[in-house]
Amino acid sequence: MKSAAKDNRFLIVTGLSGSGKTVVSRSLEDFGYYCIDNLPAKLIPDFVDLWLEKKVEIDRVALVIDIREPRFLTDFPEVFREIRKKTPVRLIFLEATDEALVKRFNETRRPHPMTPRKPILEGVRLERKRLLGIRKMADETVDTSGLNIYQLKDVIAERILKRKRRRTQAVLTSFGYKHGIPLDSDLVFDARLLPNPFYVDALRTKNGKSPSVRKFVLESPGTRGFLRQLFRFVDFVVPRFAGEGKTTVAIAVGCTGGKHRSVVIAEELRAHLKNGGCDVRIYHRDLFK
Repeated sequence: MKSAAKDNRFLIVTGLSGSGKTVVSRSLEDFGYYCIDNLPAKLIPDFVDLWLEKKVEIDRVALVIDIREPRFLTDFPEVFREIRKKTPVRLIFLEATDEALVKRFNETRRPHPMTPRKPILEGVRLERKRLLGIRKMADETVDTSGLNIYQLKDVIAERILKRKRRRTQAVLTSFGYKHGIPLDSDLVFDARLLPNPFYVDALRTKNGKSPSVRKFVLESPGTRGFLRQLFRFVDFVVPRFAGEGKTTVAIAVGCTGGKHRSVVIAEELRAHLKNGGCDVRIYHRDLFK
């Protein structure tokens, strides 16, 4: 039996106009596929031969084809049967409800390609009827009606490519405000309201990695309350970033110089996020400035 990864090297994506083929094409590019848009059906066998003979340096390929290609409806069924004799290929058919498709066309103010001078709904229904035979040939049918672009990308990754959903990764940076806020931060938290070890002679030359500085910051009045609120907010926000397709969240924690309080708080946040199942990387940008 061939592996799923091997069988996924050649994909053909088709479906109803407005069903999300452009989004899927871009998603597949992100996953390392070379995507070709609307190659005429008659040319697909020649392309497959070149690919199989390794005359094109492409490992994984996805063809996106639909009714914009004039002879798609008449040529594609036989072409698909022909190339399937040569190599494993999966046909992905995208669709959506009439209501969802009409809404998408109205939002973009575009006519339906099958009925440019008639109501959109008429074009949607006509295309659905004409593509019924090709839909029956599909290995996978994906209804995109209730999906945003990020959810559709997840469906492609998990259902079509059989990839596991990536865990959210948090990139934590401690910094000093006097050196500037990290420009790529999604969230910035200010630890300057906490007591400053800099004004303790025995701690001034140490940094937040030192046990004595850590003890001072964590046992100072207000720190535990600060951390509780910080954890509560981050626990609420980070999953929502992930829900919008953002798999990496940049979180910055600052104090005056970036050596004491921000380092301690960032390390506490790192431990909290890691315990919650989040992948975490941490950088102490100004620790030695």
